[in-house]
Amino acid sequence: MYPPDDAIAVFEEHRIQLKRLAYRMLGSLAEADDVVQDAWIRWQRTDQSVVRNPGVFLKRIVTHLCLDVMKSARAQREIYVGNWLPEPLVEVEEEPKTDELTLGLMLVLERLSPLERAAFLLHDVFSVSLNDVAETLDRDPAAIRQLAVRARKHVRAAKPRYSVERDEGEKITLAFFKAATQGDISTLSTMLADNVVMHADGGGKVHAWLNPIRGADRIMRLFAGLFRKRYGEAEKLLSFLWIDGLPGFASLERGNVLQTTALEIRDTKITRIFITRNPDKLQHVARLLNMSDQHAQ
Repeated sequence: MYPPDDAIAVFEEHRIQLKRLAYRMLGSLAEADDVVQDAWIRWQRTDQSVVRNPGVFLKRIVTHLCLDVMKSARAQREIYVGNWLPEPLVEVEEEPKTDELTLGLMLVLERLSPLERAAFLLHDVFSVSLNDVAETLDRDPAAIRQLAVRARKHVRAAKPRYSVERDEGEKITLAFFKAATQGDISTLSTMLADNVVMHADGGGKVHAWLNPIRGADRIMRLFAGLFRKRYGEAEKLLSFLWIDGLPGFASLERGNVLQTTALEIRDTKITRIFITRNPDKLQHVARLLNMSDQHAQ
């Protein structure tokens, strides 16, 4: 039991995990922050003396808030211009990774129903008991088990066979940046899987390809064409980054546009490329890199 005077300490103990849950549910760091703030307000109004497990209770609040947000978010994404990608979650090297979800797997979660997504995240990722998940989602435990099983199958099918070590990830990523920005088709041909897919999210705010580009040949021709058009206007590599479990980098592109690129790598081959250019999704990256506001807006 927790007396009211401990409300702040208890909430702060769980804040990071609550934000992770909200981000995994919504794919938006800004919306996750709003949800956690709303959860704090509700926690303040709660009689904490009757709460037996604050962690489970707070996850329940956050889950319900996220499900409400998702109702409107899905409608907004139907009119979103071009590809929609989750906001790039840039990870600090010293910060331990709390789950095995990656940017690619976040897109898999997008194809799940809100209840499937919630059941999988609560039970499989955040270790909430089946009974507590059932109570949170107001379903029978058997129904929750089926929701989680269906979601798990989708995630397992898309999960990379092994995690790329940091040194290997940085080596491949920097080699990709050099080859892509120099239009080096010969090098790219050794790095890209035949069925590689490239996603780009500009949100209608900056130029980006509206549809995923599929196949190594098409992607190599695209980079070669961009190099010819931009000859003499070199892109600037700002930093190597881990972006939601994937090796990647931040760069400053033509027109002073901030961009993050994350690479999904399987068996030393790049299988998916995730490019985020929408400035609304990169403000936290600009702050992390200590860039001026003009690159974040």
